[in-house]
Amino acid sequence: MNAFPLTSLLALAFGIAVQGQDPEPLWPRPDWPRAAPADAGMDGTKLAQARDYALTGGGSGCIIRHGKLVLAWGDPKQLYDLKSTTKSFGVTVLGLALMDGQVKLDDPAKKFHPSFATPPDENAKTGWPDKITLRMLATQTAGFEKPGGFGKLLFEPGTKWHYSDGGPNWLADCLTLVYRRDVRELMFERVFRPIGIGRDDLTWRDNAYRPQQLDGIPRREFGSGIGANVEALARFGYLYLREGRWNDRELLPRGFVELARRTAPDVARLPVLEPPAATDRFGAASAHYGLLWWNNNDGTLADVPLDAFWSWGLYDSLVVVIPSLDLVVARAGKSWPRQKNAGHYDVLKPFLGPICVAVHSGSRLQPAPSPVPPSSVIREIRSPFDGRR
Repeated sequence: MNAFPLTSLLALAFGIAVQGQDPEPLWPRPDWPRAAPADAGMDGTKLAQARDYALTGGGSGCIIRHGKLVLAWGDPKQLYDLKSTTKSFGVTVLGLALMDGQVKLDDPAKKFHPSFATPPDENAKTGWPDKITLRMLATQTAGFEKPGGFGKLLFEPGTKWHYSDGGPNWLADCLTLVYRRDVRELMFERVFRPIGIGRDDLTWRDNAYRPQQLDGIPRREFGSGIGANVEALARFGYLYLREGRWNDRELLPRGFVELARRTAPDVARLPVLEPPAATDRFGAASAHYGLLWWNNNDGTLADVPLDAFWSWGLYDSLVVVIPSLDLVVARAGKSWPRQKNAGHYDVLKPFLGPICVAVHSGSRLQPAPSPVPPSSVIREIRSPFDGRR
């Protein structure tokens, strides 16, 4: 039987035409190499348009293409409260646990945390905690209410999608018990330091919603809690752009990165549970959410390639990764102005649209219109981690 590389399968699935073999990626050593927009195959006028929009919320940002810094604004070393962008950092611990063989995605959470989902005691009475898997916690389908403390379950796991801090924080608890150590220290050892993120670049606060220790171990949040500068955000995004590789080291498994940035078909079909006062607040989010990363798999952002994925926190902190354009964008600051009754993603369009349009046609890869890879490709990506042999 002939074996095809995963990149070829994905190119086939997404209709991406690869124009020759990519050169060896560049890496910051320790600073990013620099390039003028034109030398990186980008329109400087369009990039300036995106930057000017970004500055309506102040803050800092940068654009990395082909491993080179093309544009930057603001103070690259200022720390910003990232809020929910923390979720994408946190789920990286799950990637480590998968690589280490410590967990499988469809393992029940209670396997690692005997008192999982309690308090409150009413959760145990539903019988639902036994059904919740690590995958559900990472895809926002476990059913926990929004707050990051010990919240109640709102629906049977796996039947709806609901944006939550409580679910990701339970995932943090499970992984803390898997490793029996502070996941902040684990991340500095295994991910942050190897990619050049230091203690001055990123902080991770003590838990603000639950007791600060779990079985005597410092307890972190995945729902929120990280503060970082845009230099750290760009390096983190570049790790995901390079599919978990940094220089000659595999820091995360490639299959995990693929899962993180894709919407699983069984998740895409789920209804979204909106807050009572909201009207489509999250914009049919189940169709474009991977493992605690947002994505454009459903083509909601017309000018943005379908393979784009991003972390997104309150105040519009963003780490945007677009593999087909070999592009990473980082931004943090204050929230951008919203128009009344605007769609959930409308606030991103004036920023991401011009950046993507700025890429000269044919300069690297051209994405095609299929948002979800065939089931055979999904199986190829998922099989190392989900226990479905």
